[in-house]
Amino acid sequence: TCPGLHLSADRSSKHLEYSKWKRSPYKHQSNVICSFLRLDLLPAKNGEEVTKHFLQELLNILLAYISKSLNRSSKVLDFHHPHQLKEGLEGFSLELQDQPDNLEQFTYEIAPVFILMEDIIFKKMHSIIGWSEKEGDGIFCPGGTMSNLYSVLLARYHFFPRVKTAGMLALPPLALLTSTHSHFSIKKSAAVLGIGSESVFLVKGKMIPKELESSIRTAKSKGLVPFYVNATAGTTVYGAIDPLNDIADICERFGLWMHVDAAWGGGLLLSKRHRMKLQGIDRASSITWNPHKMMGVPLQCSVILVQKKGLLQECNQLCAEYLFQPDKHYDVSYDTGDKSIQCGRHVDIFKLWLMWKAKGSEGFESQVNHCLENAEYLYYKLKSRKDFQLVFQSQPEHSNVCFWYLPTSVRNMPPGPERDRELHMVAPKIKAKMMEEGMTMIGYQPLGDKVNFFRCVFSNPATQKEDVDFLLDEITRLGRELYS
Repeated sequence: TCPGLHLSADRSSKHLEYSKWKRSPYKHQSNVICSFLRLDLLPAKNGEEVTKHFLQELLNILLAYISKSLNRSSKVLDFHHPHQLKEGLEGFSLELQDQPDNLEQFTYEIAPVFILMEDIIFKKMHSIIGWSEKEGDGIFCPGGTMSNLYSVLLARYHFFPRVKTAGMLALPPLALLTSTHSHFSIKKSAAVLGIGSESVFLVKGKMIPKELESSIRTAKSKGLVPFYVNATAGTTVYGAIDPLNDIADICERFGLWMHVDAAWGGGLLLSKRHRMKLQGIDRASSITWNPHKMMGVPLQCSVILVQKKGLLQECNQLCAEYLFQPDKHYDVSYDTGDKSIQCGRHVDIFKLWLMWKAKGSEGFESQVNHCLENAEYLYYKLKSRKDFQLVFQSQPEHSNVCFWYLPTSVRNMPPGPERDRELHMVAPKIKAKMMEEGMTMIGYQPLGDKVNFFRCVFSNPATQKEDVDFLLDEITRLGRELYS
């Protein structure tokens, strides 16, 4: 037993038990944090033996989890959350090793092996995309939002290099273009970089090419200078993939930077069965790819890949003399820190490199295929049921499946505002019951003119068809209990 863990759990459970009976499952409670003993959360003046004991027990639990993780019947956690990322054991073990080492990698002398690993993996990713291994560049970033920020930063510098020294005074009023369903980080990047979120033009649909051209002309008519188009390969909600070749044609015709946000969809490139969905990605100027998503690498692991070699360095280099001396006894091009807008950078390459060595490209391919097979299985199950309705009737492009549960009372209502109001409440109520019982988990949301729907995203390779069946059974059971 672990005294520290038990003591903390006992104290917290007593306060939570008291507060549980005083709150509604559908109502936010602002005083929940007051249920905890705040003194227990304060840093200790001296090291506490009970806490040290707790940490040792935690390590033992983690090691036991690793040893049992491949045996489904003895898992510490079951997999009734299809979006719960199951870490690769290779990457997980490297995370445990990497944290105590507290490594950085701004120069070759600090982390020579990891610098070389980055170079090798970037060349591999460039090759998979269809770029020349001799050209191209990349850097690991703390998440896809930062990778997308880099893409806007690079595009702006590419067309207006004086912005690096002269600032915003060197720029005309700029415009970015992206789809209405793209990730919010594009707008956030425009805001952070001083371009302004109002200068982001949202293009209808799955980036309709004619609408993109029309938006470019509209931006120009308003006195703005379009310079950047973001195409999404795997939207957050629907998993939709923009028509990359058509967008590339338009970008070439208007002389614009084409970025592909493949944070979610990049993993499809590893599958011979699905990579054709990203045809045209090789024509992009830059690409965001998150191995911590479809490839299952432990957080965080995101890269910005750039077709033009040297641009990252030109854009971000400031030559801090205490780090980046030009007269070192080795090739200073391996000092990659000046390509980044950070200085200290977490070593994210080791876990990806080790997982790739352990699984191989074929192992990743199998993993990706399995997730999309689960999505296809759910899609056809939903299509055959009267108590469920798909948000879109067409088969998903990625592993996102969106649907409504239809209680009998809602099913029997005629289409209209009243039915929509009733249906809008179904998913939140079922989700609340899910959280109370702790048997499964799935997200929901509204979007545009569509009322709240369930959004099931498969990125966990441990999920099996029986888990999908269990999910539908649970939604049905909870729905009947709520609407009987």
